[in-house]
Amino acid sequence: MTALEVEVDPREAGFDAQRLNRISSHLNRYVDRGLLPGVNVLVSRDGQIVYRHMYGARDMERSLPVEADTIYRFYSMTKPITSIAIMQLYEQGLFQLKDPISRWIPSFGGSQVFAGGDALRPQTRDASRDISVHDLLTHTSGLTYHFHMAHPVDEMYRRAGFDWTKSPGNLENQCDILASLPLLFDPGSEWNYSYSTDVLGRLVEVMSGLSLDVYLEKNIFEPIGMVDTGFSVPSGKEARFASCYYPNGETQQAVLLDDAQRSRYLREPEAFSGGGGLVSTLSDYHRFTQALRSGGSLDGKRIIGRKTLEFMTSNHLPGGVDLTDYGRPLFSETAYDGVGFGLGFSVVLDPAKAKVLSQEGEYAWGGAASTAFWVDPVEDLTVIFLTQLLPSSTHPIRPEMKALVYQALL
Repeated sequence: MTALEVEVDPREAGFDAQRLNRISSHLNRYVDRGLLPGVNVLVSRDGQIVYRHMYGARDMERSLPVEADTIYRFYSMTKPITSIAIMQLYEQGLFQLKDPISRWIPSFGGSQVFAGGDALRPQTRDASRDISVHDLLTHTSGLTYHFHMAHPVDEMYRRAGFDWTKSPGNLENQCDILASLPLLFDPGSEWNYSYSTDVLGRLVEVMSGLSLDVYLEKNIFEPIGMVDTGFSVPSGKEARFASCYYPNGETQQAVLLDDAQRSRYLREPEAFSGGGGLVSTLSDYHRFTQALRSGGSLDGKRIIGRKTLEFMTSNHLPGGVDLTDYGRPLFSETAYDGVGFGLGFSVVLDPAKAKVLSQEGEYAWGGAASTAFWVDPVEDLTVIFLTQLLPSSTHPIRPEMKALVYQALL
């Protein structure tokens, strides 16, 4: 695909070019100090690229530089794509958001809620109702993640075989195991970042009759020209794949975690994770975000209806509250104060409460390896930031990027 060059003079697009270059200076310092392996950034306004920056390495051990076509682990930036996929099926009348997911995955019928005890001897009670599709899309299902390390149910997930490097069996089997474990809370009563979007991926498979990888390729990737996106790195493209790093505990220096040339992503996975399994490029995800900023279509190919997308990027938390009021204070890919949640996206409700320079109505998400994107419908702005450092909470790059981009607007 394209090398993603700047397409318009920043001033013509309403940016101060000199102030935009503060992004480069700031991010380069992270790389020069050894805190990040490399960075790859794109800012677009009114559908045209106004800023591009690449710096550092995609593979520090082999001294290979970041390039325009570098392939990254996108982790949870998979979630918005899977959310679009399930809502495509909603647009076809295949389900209603209030429908219980047990209609398609029977093992989720009659869920139990954790009521006491510990991971080895849990006490449970009947859930007030079954999990709905809406609960999955909004992360209010009562499911959790193994890595939260905050609750006995989190430990039960780990004991059941869920961790960073593997999950138990194929997607059908994973969902049956998740269904057998107690929920953290009654569906719809709280927000908790979880495997909900992986379950959505299974719903896509059952409703469409296609495996998740085939469905996404046919209905999202191929129509809008995402040629380097999938659940593994294709043969012949291995040299473009970035290694992934983690911070040394004392120095915060980036240390190798997953060697690009030995990574599990070089092989097709047993299960296609709709919550975190995709690899992709800046170019491909730029095409996805451009489809979003255009109301659901790109180059004449529509992947979601305009009104559906508006619905998805509205706050769906009850009473219009933010994540602080409705969520558990655990790890996720967004801040909580002043931020709500839609159907697969975080949504800025109150920049002043968030205490981050941003725009009301801006929607976004990120990935565990410190990747991030946002779309601002008011300013007609899209931003993508890519690196490979896990976890994403290591450095405050996301709020820093918000300030660096918005301060450059004229």
